[in-house]
Amino acid sequence: MSEGLSHATVLLQEAVEALEIKPDGIYVDGTFGRGGHSRLILQRLGPHGRLIALDKDPLAIAAARQITDVRFQIAHSAFADLGEVLQALQVPRVDGVLLDLGVSSPQLDDAQRGFSFRFDAPLDMRMDTSRGLTAAEWLAVAEEGSIKEVIREYGEERFAAQIARAIVAARQKQPIATTRQLSEVVAQAVRTREPGQNPATRTFQAIRIHLNGELDELSRVLPQCVEHLRDGGRLVVISFHSLEDRMVKRFLRDMAEGDKLPRHVPIRASEIPQGKLQLIGKPVRASEAELAVNARARSAIMRVAARIREAA
Repeated sequence: MSEGLSHATVLLQEAVEALEIKPDGIYVDGTFGRGGHSRLILQRLGPHGRLIALDKDPLAIAAARQITDVRFQIAHSAFADLGEVLQALQVPRVDGVLLDLGVSSPQLDDAQRGFSFRFDAPLDMRMDTSRGLTAAEWLAVAEEGSIKEVIREYGEERFAAQIARAIVAARQKQPIATTRQLSEVVAQAVRTREPGQNPATRTFQAIRIHLNGELDELSRVLPQCVEHLRDGGRLVVISFHSLEDRMVKRFLRDMAEGDKLPRHVPIRASEIPQGKLQLIGKPVRASEAELAVNARARSAIMRVAARIREAA
């Protein structure tokens, strides 16, 4: 059913340019999706270059296996397992890592995936459909307090308590098994919303983030990226909502500043702990030209950093 669904790769040129591709370098696309970034990276690589891609979505893996380029490898794995994948491939260091976070257009547009309230479909929301609870299964067993916390923390939803209460009341009458059922329950609990935004937007986002462990995986992969980058290697991260971007921004800032010492500690300048990353440029957003053809790029923000050579 998902065949033929298009995917407009966000910040395609900007992200690949930020990697500063070396013809014989080794690069990681931590979120293959439908391969927009990967294909452009392969175009920039020379005959001895190498690209390693990861994705936990079986449909993305199927799409990746259509690429027959010998310089390309795909791993059915979450990017949080980056270190394990590189170890298995005997690749200790890479020249660049790209992370394009969030849910892809094909996942949103395939009704059967259950990510969107625009369709009446089974309430799934798993990025890796081969494992884990579906959204319907989780909502059937989660305590009201847990549902409220997830919606409040990951959806930044001020009506989280009312929505959680409504979900628990609704499931006592019948299982919440479809996207339409959930969106209708939320709509009844949320009386006001920003103009143009569906009342269920924040709730769907929150449940998806929770089920897929998106923020936990992001917190796990960022240190691995730094660990496996060569000197001068680039880390490029594209985020799509404030929780992701806040985490990325703080991590990059902390890695750039290095370990903090107590004030007034007598120490030579050469002994001051140095950061491991250098921030590159300002955050990048989609151009007006890109937004004209892909409205989903509006919330995207890209941050770039480079690995600093460690002192001998």
